[in-house]
Amino acid sequence: MAAAAAAGWIWLWGWGRRCPGRSGLRGPGPGPTILLLFLLFLGPVVADITDGNSEHLKREHSLIKPYHGIGSSSTLLWDFQGSTMLTSQYVRLTPDERSKEGSIWNHLPCFLKDWEMHVHFKVHGAGKKNLHGDGIALWYTRDRLVPGPVFGSKDNFHGLAIFLDTYPNDETTERVFPYISVMVNNGSLSYDHSKDGRWTELAGCTADFRNRDHDTFLAVRYSRGRLTVMTDLEDKNEWKNCIDITGVRLPTGYYFGASAGTGDLSDNHDIISMKLFQLMVEHTPDEESIDWTKIEPSVNFLKSPKDNVDDPTGNFRSGPLTGWRVFLLLLCALLGIIVCAVVGAVVFQKRQERNKRFY
Repeated sequence: MAAAAAAGWIWLWGWGRRCPGRSGLRGPGPGPTILLLFLLFLGPVVADITDGNSEHLKREHSLIKPYHGIGSSSTLLWDFQGSTMLTSQYVRLTPDERSKEGSIWNHLPCFLKDWEMHVHFKVHGAGKKNLHGDGIALWYTRDRLVPGPVFGSKDNFHGLAIFLDTYPNDETTERVFPYISVMVNNGSLSYDHSKDGRWTELAGCTADFRNRDHDTFLAVRYSRGRLTVMTDLEDKNEWKNCIDITGVRLPTGYYFGASAGTGDLSDNHDIISMKLFQLMVEHTPDEESIDWTKIEPSVNFLKSPKDNVDDPTGNFRSGPLTGWRVFLLLLCALLGIIVCAVVGAVVFQKRQERNKRFY
């Protein structure tokens, strides 16, 4: 119990602070000295928690300065397309111009079962309030380098998408933009831009990341069916919870990428770095025997995301009544009317009998 409690302390502490073991790295755990002390004390417990140091950084899936092959159409590990432009300081997916699309994709499929991606990004432009768009999408998908209408990439994708949306296309929405949302797709769902993806969104939160004067970061963690998205947008070196979902099933062998698109409105959409960390998590023999490349992307949800509508806080409340809900509601109302009628009849009969006694 003590070991589990200490491990939980490391987990919370690691998410909340920048990793002191590596200068400038926003890591999911404390520095190596502290971890070594806990390792001696806890043994195998800490081995399940990444410390964010270089031995857990997967360079083959990371985009880190200095970028290689600047000025060319591709690098050894990353491919680019569309309006994407490389500089010495950032990868610009789209400039602040209309009708641009760009993307960047890892050249190698990722076969990690448990991972954590840290994205250093910047969205900025000359547009004033609600006169900018459209945003960035982060991807872990089966297909790559396929342009399309969803923030510069294809619709009906297979895998995971995190949307950093800056413009509200749905004028009736109550949610506050910029807005971060998550979608898991097996190829059967289409992203509805006119509703800002509300019908296929699993969860989301408001996040003020546009035109900030300091660095902005986002972390995506996937481990044992749990998907967590956190942000650091206030220049406080602290992670803030945005999304936390369980029951998510993602296969291995998919590709990481990022894309952005502009329409009539525009922004600069920049990626400074994408760092992938391997999470050291033990799996049961049954889990290890599964062919993780054959898993279908899915979410074990008690109700469909289409039954959800958003509120200003980004949380979900009950959605429209379905046929079964209407039937049950009418049945309960009918039973209530019958009960009231029976009770009323009994009371009326008692009063009649009481009145007869006075005659």
